Amino acid sequence: MKKTNYIFVCMLAGICLFGAILLSACGSSPVAKEGDTVQVDYILTLSDGTLHETSVGNEPLEFVIGAGQVLPDFEEAVIGMKPGESKIITIPAADAYGEYREDFIITLGKDQIAEGTDPKVGDKLYTQDEAGNLWTLVVISVSDTTVTVDANLPLAGEDLTFEIKLLTIN
Repeated sequence: MKKTNYIFVCMLAGICLFGAILLSACGSSPVAKEGDTVQVDYILTLSDGTLHETSVGNEPLEFVIGAGQVLPDFEEAVIGMKPGESKIITIPAADAYGEYREDFIITLGKDQIAEGTDPKVGDKLYTQDEAGNLWTLVVISVSDTTVTVDANLPLAGEDLTFEIKLLTIN
């Protein structure tokens, strides 16, 4: 091989190697992992397609992956995402806020309601169980002697579809 061809081949190989290193360094984006603080925009729709809530146009949702601040399936979906990436996930009711339970519909005597309270349909009443858990009860009917409340979580029984866009990783 002539000396000029050899030099040309060496230079070409060097340029290719430098280019590969540069592409590798520039092309590597961080991915979300456990322990990262992330900000996401999300759109939450219910199984019937109803928009329930969104962070788009408002403050993004910020949470620490692995800290249990959001639904586990939501956290899992964010792991491995890069800033700017979007995905859509559906979380079944059983893995979100549980199935709707008819046994959480409770009829109380008005004498069991705090004195001075005049409950109306749609009102929220609050109680605490023996373990210290706070429960929100939504009044669904009222009679002269009773108050019927629903102790299900507001999204119980709903499959949740999230459109998630990862904004930042800190």
